Amino acid sequence: MPKQKTHKGTKKRFRLTANGKAKHRSAGTSHLQSRMTQKRKRNLRGTTTVDKTEVPRIVAALNGNSY
Repeated sequence: MPKQKTHKGTKKRFRLTANGKAKHRSAGTSHLQSRMTQKRKRNLRGTTTVDKTEVPRIVAALNGNSY
């Protein structure tokens, strides 16, 4: 039986915390921000946590290879 490979797209986008949560960067922060209000841009800064229902899928895709 072959080993499960790490999903490279998931590895680039998510990082697991010590308590088992998954962090990610907010969507919409790359470009086209001139149309956004300052409040919206400010609230998109930093990282946010993923909903707990999605975490098992992310952990399985990472296959133990988080940063």
